[in-house]
Amino acid sequence: MTDDEPPAGTPAGQAMIELLWDPPPAPRRGPRQRLTLEQVVDAGMAVAARSVDDLSMRKVAQELGVGTMSLYTYVPGRDELFELMVDRAWRMREFPDRALPWREQAAFHAHEAWRMYRAHPWLISSNLWRMPLGPHVLDVQEDLYRVILLTGLDAVTVVRSAGLIESHVFGAARAEITDTRVASRTGVTQGDHYSARAGFWGTYFSEERFPSMLTLWNAGGFDDDNPDADWGFGLELILDGIGRLAEESAGSR
Repeated sequence: MTDDEPPAGTPAGQAMIELLWDPPPAPRRGPRQRLTLEQVVDAGMAVAARSVDDLSMRKVAQELGVGTMSLYTYVPGRDELFELMVDRAWRMREFPDRALPWREQAAFHAHEAWRMYRAHPWLISSNLWRMPLGPHVLDVQEDLYRVILLTGLDAVTVVRSAGLIESHVFGAARAEITDTRVASRTGVTQGDHYSARAGFWGTYFSEERFPSMLTLWNAGGFDDDNPDADWGFGLELILDGIGRLAEESAGSR
């Protein structure tokens, strides 16, 4: 292998790639299999939708009404199943109109990511640094790179910019979904949480120690608790920054 060639990978890693890209067909001979890989992935997503912490081969088998060991005919284990689930979830994302300017296309990608996380909250347990090399994940990433390349920025900045957009949406979705889960589990909303601690303000909060907070509070800075507005504000700042870099790059050329 030369320095320009990608690594060959491990046998286990190659098996995962084949599951993502070329899953085995149902055997034509021998006992007919009761399930398909598609059904196993569907069942995994159903379990994760209730509680991703409960995702296991045993729970998925119960969802399907089969023995746990029979699932290993279709997928090596829980981690591999989760990769298949992630790639399946990314399949729901639509692509922007290529006739639009780059900024509108990039914003479309961000809103599709937000919609995906809300539809599949368990995705916040995925790792953006180790995404499955699946067809649907890569199709989305390819199109987002295409969009940012329209700015004329250099390759490294394009990759960083696309990653920043995805990371921003992921972080915002994770914050909202985590709070929703806590409220559902405890029955205590975010408002209830802080109301129960209202004694803090009269006992420990002081203008001398927190003058900026008090100024912002009195000016209504903490009144807007709309998560859509919060993450949308951050997205606009990111797109502004990418646009500024593109203008500077064009000017230097």
